[in-house]
Amino acid sequence: MTASTLPAISNGDEEGAYIDSKPQQTPPRTKRDLRGYVKDFLGIDVPDKQICPDHQSPMDYLWYSFSMDLGSSIADLRLKDDNRQSKNAPRKCNGDAIVWANRAGGKTELAAVATLLDCVLKPNCQVRILAGSGEQAGRMYDYLTGFLRDGFERFLAGPILKTKCRFANGSSVEVLTQSAKSVRGQHIQKLRCDELELFNEEVFAAAKFTTQSKAGITAAMELISTMHRPYGLMQREVTSALDFGTPIFKWCVWEVIEKCIDRSCSQCPLSSDCRGKAKAANGYLRIDDCITQMRRASRACWEAEMLCKRPSRQNVVFDEFDPAVHVQPIDYDPNLPLYRSLDFGFVNPFVCLWIQVDGAGVVRIIDEYVRSRATIDVHAEQMKSQTPIPEEQVATTFCDPAGKSVNDVTGTSAIRELRAMGVIVRSRRSGILEGIELIRRTIRSGDGQSRLIISPRCQRLIEAMECYHYPESGGAPGELPQKDGLYDHPIDALRYFFVNHARPAKTATRRY
Repeated sequence: MTASTLPAISNGDEEGAYIDSKPQQTPPRTKRDLRGYVKDFLGIDVPDKQICPDHQSPMDYLWYSFSMDLGSSIADLRLKDDNRQSKNAPRKCNGDAIVWANRAGGKTELAAVATLLDCVLKPNCQVRILAGSGEQAGRMYDYLTGFLRDGFERFLAGPILKTKCRFANGSSVEVLTQSAKSVRGQHIQKLRCDELELFNEEVFAAAKFTTQSKAGITAAMELISTMHRPYGLMQREVTSALDFGTPIFKWCVWEVIEKCIDRSCSQCPLSSDCRGKAKAANGYLRIDDCITQMRRASRACWEAEMLCKRPSRQNVVFDEFDPAVHVQPIDYDPNLPLYRSLDFGFVNPFVCLWIQVDGAGVVRIIDEYVRSRATIDVHAEQMKSQTPIPEEQVATTFCDPAGKSVNDVTGTSAIRELRAMGVIVRSRRSGILEGIELIRRTIRSGDGQSRLIISPRCQRLIEAMECYHYPESGGAPGELPQKDGLYDHPIDALRYFFVNHARPAKTATRRY
């Protein structure tokens, strides 16, 4: 559709009342008006139907991004509970958002639309585009410049340059390179990070300090990507969104596929995943193209890239770990012995796990404690208070044998300090691969049975089980996993339990 007329500013109850033939600088005030504005002036019919229960529509993201500066966006957009919002989440104070969507899901083009709307309809709005690669950043900017040349040139204040352009109302947009030097020193209202999975971590860390609210425009950092890896930047940001109150806009192929009209479900290759969803869709992806892509890809890639289910687990250590199977509500059972297992740390986290094993050999991990930058005495007190029985009734506490090392400053060791505070610990030297194999056997043994249950309270351990991975450079099962300082510590604590519990302490006879 070509640009034609502007939807009238209305109460959103009707669509299609027009007042002019050229784009205006009067902001639409409702989601319906905004969708009409984009459709008529940019020729983009943004899908606006939520198909999957835990997803949102692409239009939900665009309205949230645009209306953040209208003063009423939060009330208008009802985010789902599964959208990582909770009653205990911090109050939202800026326009930050995460967009997690499928390949060819229109993420980059929609972000370019949001950039155009910001610059044309919000005076003095400074927008920057930062992408995981120069090619990706150029793609968003190309969308933007295409829009400008198709009816929006009159809002510019000068020519369109290779990486930036300025607007007569004081707004501007610029493409940043993937370097800390390019990012540092920027003080702008809007930053759009495209394909976050490909970002350099140092650049991303610097980018977090670039946005500031000013000129009546709310600061916003938008993170846009598919989720390729369970241990990448995107996964980390999605996981931490709950803590920061950041909304996640998630859609998959079913929110952007064309409406299915005359196909037989029984003969359609997509039917097992679709289950009639395409019959309610109003997107633009051709069904035949989606069928072709599904046949080209592996099942793991199709689920990760198009269905936005859990990322490909090709490089993770515990690829058979499944929260749907292994995470269940469990509590302390007074009829079973209680163990603890520790991994020492100061800058890196100190980890303690509370574990029981039932008569069938099922390992039950009932609680966790994870904390950085605290001394052993602080950890010991927390361990005791979190333990559901008196200290003397704990079967034993396993730990890293490195805890025997004497500290040059204190003149003592972590193990000695714990024993002085009444915490009896035991350790045994073992190889990393030995412990990993014991964990794998519990996740799923040779007979296909699972003998591992983790309480939902153990969020850091669950995350580590999903994300503990081999190095990116072609990691193989015989290779040691990545020591990333994030996921390895909860796994190390779990390893120490398995290697010690599997081999009870030997009884030594001494002559006196």
